[in-house]
Formats: sequence, C-alpha cells, structure tokens
Amino acid sequence: MPTHASEHSSRTAKPTVDWAHGQQRADEFIKKLHISEKTYLVTGAASFPGMGCIGVIAPIPRLNFTGICLQDGPTGLNRNDLISVFPSGITVGATWDRQLMYERGSALGQEFRGKGANVFLGYHPHSPGPLGRHPLGGRNWEGFSPDPYLSGVAMAKTIEGVQEQGVQANAKHYIGNEQETQRSATVIDGVTVNAYSSNIDDRTMHELYLWPFANAIRAGVASVMCSYNRVNGTHSCENSHTVDGLLKKELGFQGFVVSDWSATRSLAKAVLAGQDMNMPGPADLDGFRTGKTLWGINLEAAVRNGTVPESRLDDMVRRILSPYFALGQDKGYPTVDPTSALAMAAQYNRQVPLANVGAVEARDVRGTHAELIREMGAAGTVLLKNSNGTLPLQKPKNIGVFGNAAGDLMSGFTSVSYAGTLNGYEFGTLDVGGGSGSARHSSIISPLHAIIIRTSQWKGRVQYLLDNERLAQDDFTSIWPVPEVCLVFLKTWASEGIDRTSFENNWNSTAVVESVSARCPSTIVITNSAGVNTLPWAESDNVTAILAAHLPGEQIGNSIVDVLFGDREPTGRLPYTIPRKDSDYDIPILNLTGPEATDSKAWQAKYTEGTLIDYRHFDARNITPLFEFGFGLGYTAFKLTSELSIHKTGNTTISAFPDPERTIQPDGNPDLFEELFSVSTQVENVGDRTGSTTVQLYASIPESDTPKVLRGFEKATVSAGQSINISFSLQRRDLSVWDVAHQAWRVPEGEFTLAVGLSSRDLPVQKKFEVL
Repeated sequence: MPTHASEHSSRTAKPTVDWAHGQQRADEFIKKLHISEKTYLVTGAASFPGMGCIGVIAPIPRLNFTGICLQDGPTGLNRNDLISVFPSGITVGATWDRQLMYERGSALGQEFRGKGANVFLGYHPHSPGPLGRHPLGGRNWEGFSPDPYLSGVAMAKTIEGVQEQGVQANAKHYIGNEQETQRSATVIDGVTVNAYSSNIDDRTMHELYLWPFANAIRAGVASVMCSYNRVNGTHSCENSHTVDGLLKKELGFQGFVVSDWSATRSLAKAVLAGQDMNMPGPADLDGFRTGKTLWGINLEAAVRNGTVPESRLDDMVRRILSPYFALGQDKGYPTVDPTSALAMAAQYNRQVPLANVGAVEARDVRGTHAELIREMGAAGTVLLKNSNGTLPLQKPKNIGVFGNAAGDLMSGFTSVSYAGTLNGYEFGTLDVGGGSGSARHSSIISPLHAIIIRTSQWKGRVQYLLDNERLAQDDFTSIWPVPEVCLVFLKTWASEGIDRTSFENNWNSTAVVESVSARCPSTIVITNSAGVNTLPWAESDNVTAILAAHLPGEQIGNSIVDVLFGDREPTGRLPYTIPRKDSDYDIPILNLTGPEATDSKAWQAKYTEGTLIDYRHFDARNITPLFEFGFGLGYTAFKLTSELSIHKTGNTTISAFPDPERTIQPDGNPDLFEELFSVSTQVENVGDRTGSTTVQLYASIPESDTPKVLRGFEKATVSAGQSINISFSLQRRDLSVWDVAHQAWRVPEGEFTLAVGLSSRDLPVQKKFEVL
C-alpha cells in the first residue's frame, strides 16, 4: 500500500540561506565602507534616478555594489509589464497543497529575478498582516488563512520557492496589522492621530500571531517588514520587545527588518529597537523631490555623536548584506528591467513622454507560468454544494451566464489596482484584490470567454446578462429559451487602505441569485471573493451547486471552466469558516467616530478574544457554521478506514520544556522543531473516479484555550476503490502551550486528543494519549 508523499510535503522547513557564509562576506565588505556609505546602505534612496523600483538602496560604484531593488508583489511583480498575475494568498491557502505553494513561490522568484528585483516584498502569512482576526479585513485576501499552522506552512514553502531562485523573500507585516482602518497616523479635523494599537497578550502573541513568523525564519526568510500600527502602545518599527526581543533574540532571525513605506517614526529609537532599513527614505513627502531623508546623513551624525553605536550600524549593514551575498546577488544578477520606471509612472498616472513608450521592449518573464496559475486556480476552488451531481457539467446545449463578475475587465488591465472604493470595479471578472499586493495584467481570460470557447466544441448556446441591476430588478427579457443550467458569477472586492463593510458579495448579489434561481432550477453560483462571505441563498433547492473560486489569478476563466466541466477536480478546502449570519463573528473592526476619533489614546484594539478567532471561536462558542474550516467536496467520495496509530520518535523521555542548554540557532530553537511523535491512518476512495482529498489532523491540548487546533494536513490523490496511508509528524511546538511565567513553550501534563478527518467538524478517527 503506497504512502502519500511529495518533494515538498515535508513538515520541516528547508533552510534557503547559508547565514554563516553571507555574514562572512558581509563582514569583509563592511571593512571597506566609510560611515556615510554605511548609513546610506540602510536608508532608502527614493529619488535615485532610473531604478523603477518601489524601494532602492543606492549603488556604491567604487566597490562594484550595484544596489538593491525592492519590489511589491504577493500576486506578481507590481507596476511592471509582461509579468504573470498569480493566485492570491487566500487561493493558495485554499489549495492545502505544499507542493503547489512551493511551485508558486519558485515561479514568482523566477519572474522577480528576471526583472532584476533583489527583494520580493511578498508574504502575508495572514499572521504578518493580517492573520485574519477580522473576517472583513481589507487585506485578508493577501494572506493564506486565519489559522497560524496553515499560514506558517504556506509561508515557509513560498519562501523556499522564492529564495531558491536567488531572490530575497520578505515576511510582512510584523505584527498585529489586523485592520486597515486607522492603520497609520492620520490628520482628523486638524489633529494628528496615531495609528491604532493592537493590544495582544503574551500567550496570544506566541500561539497565534507570532507562529507563522517562526516558520518563515525557520525557512531562512531574508527580511521582515515592520508594520504601520502600534503594538501594545508602541509603534511597530520602534517596538524593542517585538522586533529585537521576540523576532531577533527569541526566534533567532538573522536577516534585516525593513519599515513599511513611511512607517518609520524616529531615528535613534527605531534603530536601537531593531529596525535595520528605512523605506522609502524621505523624511516627508517633499523629500521625494529634494532627497531630504529621515536617516541617511542624520544617522551618520547620530553615530558620530554617540547616540547610535557604530557597532549597531555595522549590525544593520551586516543584516542587509548577508542575504544579498548568501543568495549570490553580487555575481551575475540581472539588472533592473529599464521599462520598470515607465510602467510605474504610467500606473500612477504620471506623464510618460511618448518618445519613451515602446523605445525599449519590456522583458517577458512569464515563461510557462500560465499553466501553473491555471492548475492552482482549480486547486484553490472549493466545491461547497453539489446537489444531485450537478457538477461536473455534461455538455449542456443551452447555458446561461449571469452576473457582473463573468465578463472581461471593462477598464483595462490595471482596473484592479489600488482603490479605496468600489467605483470603477462593477463590471468585469475579479481575479486579484487591490493595493500594493495587486499586479498589472498582461493577459487575463474571463469566465464568459472561456465558457464560450468550451461550449463551441459541441455548438452549445451561451446566453448572458451581466448587469446586476437588471438582474436584481427581475429583467430577463433578453434570455430565451430558459437555459438548462444557469451560472451566476459574484464577486467581493477588497483592497489595501480600507476594510470591508459587509459580509455579502458586492453589487446586490443576493437579489441577483434569487432572481436567477427563481427561473432556473439548476443554478450554479461561483464566487470570486477576497474573503469570508455570508451566503443567504445557499440552502435554496434551485441553487444546486456553489463554487468558492477565490481570487485565482489571470487564468481565472480557464481554471473555473476546468472545474465546471470536470477536466480538473475542485480540490480546494476552506482556509476559513463561512458563517450562517454576520453575528456569528463577533470581533468588530475598530472604527471610532465623533470626538473619540481625534484621540490617539482611544484607538486601542483590545484582543480580548485571545486565540479564539475563526474556527476556534466557532468551536469554543458552540456556533454551527454554514461551512466549516477545512470543508470541501469533490467529484468522488472518501472515508477513513483505520484506527489512528501514534508512535513516539526515539527512546528518550520527553521533557516539559525544551533543553535550556541548547542555544538559539539562526533559524530558531531547534528543540521546538524536533519530531516527538509520528501519526498515521488510512483513507479510501469509495467513489467511482480518481480524486484528491485533504486529510486533516487536529489536537486538543490540555490547558489550551481552544477546543482543538490544526496540527497537520496531507493532500492525497487516490484511485477509485484504492486506499492510501497518510502520515503526520508532530513536533514539540505542536504539542506545547506558551508558558507566560517561564517565558517558554511547555508540553502540559494530562490527556491529549488527536482527531483526524476531512474537515474541522468531520473527524471520525480519534485517539487519546499522554505526552509526558
């Protein structure tokens, strides 16, 4: 009987940086630097001409140092031409597939390297920013899941893929960046009001929000971005406890901490707290024109007058240059694509001289990535309902396509860039969210286009009505005869800079579904959403199938059609919980109005729920969701067919605490990542076709605040009628709680329960055991 495995299915992160080598090279380089050069190696050069990067560390020609280019891009290299738009983080999380997580990271790394970008400002593990404390958070779509375990795995695999291409990965936003509202200082009624403060207790910080960062550091991430918000009253980038204490000392982070753009609030305070690089560099908006900087020459003065020790400046430079040298970026690394500056200027609506347009051909770095994007889109699509075997479709002769999310983009390839409102986004498919995490399309296949192409193979009819206002008003005069099957495409827009205000899909979505399903007894709803939605029509008899297709990238139409017609199975599983009603989630976005809004002291986000977010909250409060975390159907059926086998690794006695004599390594405390137990079971495909499922392992831990937590998952493909072994590895950290008194991870005494199944609420195989 085979055992499921893949090259990147291992629980143990694969280090991607030889820190010792990088630090040695950096130290040799530092000896050649003047103090002024050191200060400009840690300070962004926003006015440096011709780079075309969102962040720049300027070259030092006398030492043949060509500079460092930092570029945005969780979904693709933003503000560039001839690049791919990949599935968003929320889609990646929904795949529950380590191999695809790695392959996406690798493909992104190839494109960033090809364009000459040194640093990929990429990964929101949903813990860095945000984890998903608020289901309506405006940037939740950029991260992977509100579960720290799933986010940590996705983050590590992505970093491995990116950095194996020689590109520096970045983990952001550190830490507690859980809403967009008042995320940074604003001026309200003439009064400067500080960013909100995420007030997080020590245990919650470790067990929830810090967890994925530990995975990132274990994987060798080159840099971490400190966020705009405050943490327990102190601005993130000058918070010595979280930056120097937790990140660098406790987790053993060896790379550099870079500010979010203009998040630096001070010089000496931030530097001494652990911030290593200031971006984009200017002291204020006028500095983009004049070159006036907050650090730079001021940091040189602080070093010379003793406010900042030169040893700390050397440490900052060492941290910045270590991954640069360790990843080989000093030898043969591609130069920045000269068209990047033009693309950036065009995207920000700045005048671009016509003589320059087209004078230089943009580097096409897309390669064969469209096929990976198409595969991942299907793998991240979750089949929530499939009554009477509606899907896959069997060559219907008359298909109806409805909804404003089905057709081509109406405002061009950049119509899904940064925006604070829904204006301009009503018509056209939605494959990515907005803000710095978005990307400019070079091509995109809409669902309507892909459906027309597919049905032409059997001369099928495709009728369509894409105006949601007409649909909501029950105007179907152009649709006749009544289609055999009706496909309704809905979407939920979200963007950096603003939080969502509603759980329902946008643009009168409920009325659209109700109108179509009243006429069509076989209505299939496909949602392209940036986060959690309520689905008030989900239990309607006429709504026979529901697909949560998330934000799957530029191959959106093809990936959806592949699932609809059975070319690929919808193997996605929910990386979050879908509620029955809005009030099932009870953590509001902090949004003050009136006199309080101008009081910085009032902007306090109190994390009183502790670790109880998403499914943990539903379990602890005994709330029945509409669709639970980890849920997803397929085109075949599975069942677990054996008892749970638990085997202790090694013969030594397990201690409650990690070995206090072992020093923290460059990738963290090694004891925490050692396997204590192996766990196995079997799963059988009881259907009539080959299919894939995700077997999930949950642990109930003594002294834990949560009824159960995810501690393992494996995606397996099994032939009809066959069984396969599924194995999990439990590490010390997986079975520990954070002991505030001892400031250490501790394995508690008492009875543990391990439960295995196909979702967080379908766990038929369980077993109790003790660790100590």
